[in-house]
Amino acid sequence: MKTVTTEECTCGTVPQVRLVNTSGAAVTLGGIGAAIMAVEVPDRNGKLADVTIGYADTADYMADGPAAGKIPGRYANRIAKGHFTLDGTEYNLPINNGPNSLHGGPEGFHNQIWKLLDSSDDTALFEYVSADGEMGYPGTLTARALYRWTDSNELQLTLTATTDKPTVVNLTNHAYWNLAGHDSGCVLAHELELCARCYLPTDPFLVPTGELAPVEGTPMDFTTPKTIGRDIKEPFDALKFGKGYDNCWVLPHKEGIQLAARLTEAGSGRTLEVLTDQPAVQVYTGNWLSGCPKGKNGAEYHDYDAVAIECQNYPDAPNRPDFPDSTLRPDQTYCRNIVYRFGIERK
Repeated sequence: MKTVTTEECTCGTVPQVRLVNTSGAAVTLGGIGAAIMAVEVPDRNGKLADVTIGYADTADYMADGPAAGKIPGRYANRIAKGHFTLDGTEYNLPINNGPNSLHGGPEGFHNQIWKLLDSSDDTALFEYVSADGEMGYPGTLTARALYRWTDSNELQLTLTATTDKPTVVNLTNHAYWNLAGHDSGCVLAHELELCARCYLPTDPFLVPTGELAPVEGTPMDFTTPKTIGRDIKEPFDALKFGKGYDNCWVLPHKEGIQLAARLTEAGSGRTLEVLTDQPAVQVYTGNWLSGCPKGKNGAEYHDYDAVAIECQNYPDAPNRPDFPDSTLRPDQTYCRNIVYRFGIERK
C-alpha cells in the first residue's frame, strides 16, 4: 500500500512516498536527495520501531551536515583537492571538506529536490537531472533511484545514470541505522560484521593513499562479528583521523550482488544485512552527528548514535587509475544495486 503526499517547504515542493507491506512494516521516502526518511520494522516481539535517523522538519533535509538517508552525487565520498583529469581535460570542483570535495560539493545531489517519476504499492522512482558543469562536473547526467519495499522487509535500491558527455559518477545512499530505534542513543554496542579483508588507508583528510591494507590484526578487522565500539578508541591512525570509523573497506571481486555487511542489535533482536554489487563499503559511525537538526518525534542525535553503511566505489577513484574505473560515457548506463535486508535474531 502506498501513500503519496507533497509538502511545501522553503526549498520548494517536496514529494514523499510511504510504502507499507503486508505485515505492516513501512518505509518513507522523500524528494530531497531521494532520501530514506523512515524505516519501521519489527523486533523479536513484533513491535515496530523506526530504525533510521531523520528530521522533524522536512526542510531540514536540505543542506544538513550528515546527509541523512540521502543519495550523494555526482561523486559520493571524497575527491582529493577538488580536481580530476578526464580525457586530458582537468575539472575543478568545489572544496567543502578540508582541502577536498565531498559528496559532489555543497550543492550535490543530496541537496537537490528529486522528481518523483512514478510509484506503485511497493516502489518509488525518483529522478534528478544534473546540468553540464554543475558543481564542476562535465556532462548532463540523468540519475534515477528506484526503491522497492518487499513483503520480506527488504528495501531494494537500484541506482542508474546516463550522460551526454564523458563524466565520473559514484552513487550510494547515506542512511544511518540504529536498530534499537532511531532515538535510542549510542550505537556502539551494535555488532557489525564486514565481508572485507582489506581496507583503504587514508591521509589525515580521509583521502586514500592508494594502498590496500589487510585488516587482520588491526581495529579494522570485522571479518568476525564484534561490537562497533570494541576497538574504536584504539590509537590507530584510521580511527584518530576520523574520530572513529569513517573508512572504506574493499569487497571481494565477485559478479552480481553479494553480502557486504551484517548489523545486529541484541536487545531488540533486529538485524540488517546490506548486499550490493558495488566494489566497496564505507562505514561511518556518526562521529559528528551532534548539532544536526532536531530529529523525528523531538529526538536529539549525538555523536555515535547511528552508523552509516555506504556501498560505493573507492573514494578518489577519478585520480587513481589503479582503483575501479568511475568513468561513465554516453554509450553506457551506470547501474548499481544496494539491498537492505531486515530480519530478527531469536534468543
